[in-house]
Amino acid sequence: MSAEVAPQAKTGPLAGLTVIEMAGIGPVPLAGLMLSEMGAEVLRIERAGSTQPFLALPDEYDIDRHGRSILRIDLKRWEGAELVLRLVEKADILVEGFRPDVMERFGLGPDAVLARNPALIYGRITGFGQDGPLSDRAGHDITYLAYSGVLHAIGQEGSRPVPPLNLVADYGGAMMLVAGALAALFERSRSGKGQVIDAALTEGASMLATPMHALKAAGLWSDTRGANLLDSGAPFYDTYETADACHVAVGCLEPRFFAEFARLLPLDERFVRGQYDRTLWPQMRAAIVDRVGQKTRDDWDRLFAATDACVAPVLSLREARDHPHNRARNAFVTSGALERPAPAPRFSRSRPTLAAMPADRDCQAATVLARFGLSESETEALVKSGVIG
Repeated sequence: MSAEVAPQAKTGPLAGLTVIEMAGIGPVPLAGLMLSEMGAEVLRIERAGSTQPFLALPDEYDIDRHGRSILRIDLKRWEGAELVLRLVEKADILVEGFRPDVMERFGLGPDAVLARNPALIYGRITGFGQDGPLSDRAGHDITYLAYSGVLHAIGQEGSRPVPPLNLVADYGGAMMLVAGALAALFERSRSGKGQVIDAALTEGASMLATPMHALKAAGLWSDTRGANLLDSGAPFYDTYETADACHVAVGCLEPRFFAEFARLLPLDERFVRGQYDRTLWPQMRAAIVDRVGQKTRDDWDRLFAATDACVAPVLSLREARDHPHNRARNAFVTSGALERPAPAPRFSRSRPTLAAMPADRDCQAATVLARFGLSESETEALVKSGVIG
């Protein structure tokens, strides 16, 4: 349906798909980046006259805009909304991250959009969902994690909860949005109909924590932070400081892996026999702290690298890019001045397209709108009237 609007052939499993991304921050642009690198043609619509984001980056580092065509439209004018409706007629997916009812106030809610294109997948992502007492509240990753119960579980015993960057709710929410959009596309292949995806960041974070809910129901997880198997409560699943003030991560949950760890560290055999005896854990932890503190991080890395003891050096973001395994896998790529993670996941046949800064032609209204069937005179009139920035 949308191949006619593609400016050039792109590779990736979604090649031929057209996506409209209503500009925002956090999960929506990451979803747009992922869809673009999977081959979709993504048009990012920015609001003319909108304020600069609180964290503005130079274009070469602004991955929120990489891999897209960009159009600035005055959405407060009916002509702007009408233009977007014309664009969605030739699109497959629309994604937006405004608070509930904002798109409706623009005249671009699901009813209006699906009336123009009944096959469109309309992806909506918010902090709390489209309804409910908190639906119109502002928030960020830490807010949604707090309401989901996940934030309470992260941190060491006796310490305050620790926010895990903004990876879980915000960017985990981007994964939920992409998964929902792809599922809806599959369903459309059978029904021929589009639908609306209501992706709430709080619920996405809760979904990721489903295994912890199951463990708690089975009596194997406590609400006490830092007292469980996977939250630093177990001495064989934690990080330890090395002689050079760096750290190693120890994650040898299985007895055979722990036995290998204990042999090489070394630890007393009684700890191997009683790995899951919680009464031994304070002594076990003290012994690990003492031993690990006697060598540097790289010393331990060399000792454990070829083993299944599940010990790893805690690398910085810079160091991760230079690690031999990541270099061998080409896990990081260079796009202009930016070195960043390579597109993921990988596909055996459909090679993803690395997103780069948009070319000048991809920000020119005439070029962009021609792909959607608008004439040069129509575009000129929209520019002259100020509908297009």
